[in-house]
Amino acid sequence: MPTLNRRFRGTCIDYTHDGKGVFKIDQLPVFVENILVGEEADILITNHRGKYAEGRVENRHTTSPQRETPPCPFYEACGGCQIQHLSYTEQLKMKKSRVAEVLRRMGDYNGKVMDVIPSEIPFQYRNKVQFPFGKNDKGELITGLYRKGTHQIIDIDQCLIEQADTDQIVQAVKSFCIENHLEPYDQKYKKGFLRHVMVRKATATGEVMVVLVTGKVNFPQKHAFVDFLQKQIPQIKTIIQNINPEFTDVVLGYREHILFGPGFIEDMLGGLRFKIAAKSFYQVNPVQTEKLYQKALELANIQATDLVLDAYSGVGTMTLLAAQRAKHVTGVEIVKDAVLNAIENAKANQIRNVSFIEADAAPYMIERTSKGKQYDVVIVDPPRQGCSVEFLNALKIMKPKRFVYVSCEPSSLARDIKILSDLYEVKVVQPVDMFSQTYHVETVASLSLK
Repeated sequence: MPTLNRRFRGTCIDYTHDGKGVFKIDQLPVFVENILVGEEADILITNHRGKYAEGRVENRHTTSPQRETPPCPFYEACGGCQIQHLSYTEQLKMKKSRVAEVLRRMGDYNGKVMDVIPSEIPFQYRNKVQFPFGKNDKGELITGLYRKGTHQIIDIDQCLIEQADTDQIVQAVKSFCIENHLEPYDQKYKKGFLRHVMVRKATATGEVMVVLVTGKVNFPQKHAFVDFLQKQIPQIKTIIQNINPEFTDVVLGYREHILFGPGFIEDMLGGLRFKIAAKSFYQVNPVQTEKLYQKALELANIQATDLVLDAYSGVGTMTLLAAQRAKHVTGVEIVKDAVLNAIENAKANQIRNVSFIEADAAPYMIERTSKGKQYDVVIVDPPRQGCSVEFLNALKIMKPKRFVYVSCEPSSLARDIKILSDLYEVKVVQPVDMFSQTYHVETVASLSLK
């Protein structure tokens, strides 16, 4: 049995879900960062956690042709990206393998997984950045990303997966805060002011939103802040102060003050225009989002006579795109503000064959079924934890002919398709690379009633 500080020489045979290399010693898996399949190395065991161990590379003897030199100077320390040292070809291979393995092991699915739909821009693709504020050892204000596995902030002036101009806007906000002696907020003692800066950019329209998240309401410099940003960022459309005094890792609080503009920006997706508020869910990779949603709608095989239900509909992105193909689409969403945004988006795009319901999808579906109402297709794009058991049971009661599941977490997708496996058959599993340089992978699965 491996012991701490034991050294061994071996060859990496696989990847973990988060991009670490896998070695075997005495049949025990050892997970190691910054190593590629096929590379031989001397490994030092640093942690032993029962069913697996962790280690680090002390000396690499061979180098895979798929190894890349990470272009980001913060890569080794930062936790934002995990697989910049893999070639893009190897990243896609790893993600496909991860989806297939998780679905096999947790979902009892042994069918085909399609090749991952690649990204045209594997760097500088994110249209949203949110950085926390803090201080360095010299007491100077910094903002950036957290050091891997910690809450220690790395002062970052450029993140290579964020769009370049959003980085520049963050630096402008930081310079204003330094000049005006604004202090980071201390959750424990409720002192200070600054918590996060969030920037969202609409790729198609160029409109920019800046959100300053503060621990307190009082912001004496707010007018100077607005004037400064308007001069620095001509394309800025709205500036918001979000107030979050809670002891939490959640970035945005419940209260917000609009300091400038309408409180939202607008973007184009699939030929439609969408209003995006500070709290709106909107995919961060606009180019890949078009591919993701078009693939989902293609797999849904929506006919002109179909009635479609979009559960977890958010601001209505998928709902309105589906409405271009269906007889009628109903979007169900539990968040009131998202429903209001969705209704506005439908009006702005002059789409009338939709309706939006503020409700929990599961009881709504059960009620509709009890009244003899039916949908031909149900589409879901749930949060990372997947669909609730109540929703899946309601789906079984309703029994739509086709079910399309957009997932950002393969393990919850696997769990949910296993729950549905007595009534539904998986037809297609299509991964999409939405988050290049990270281990995250989006997947579209289409299921049909048996």
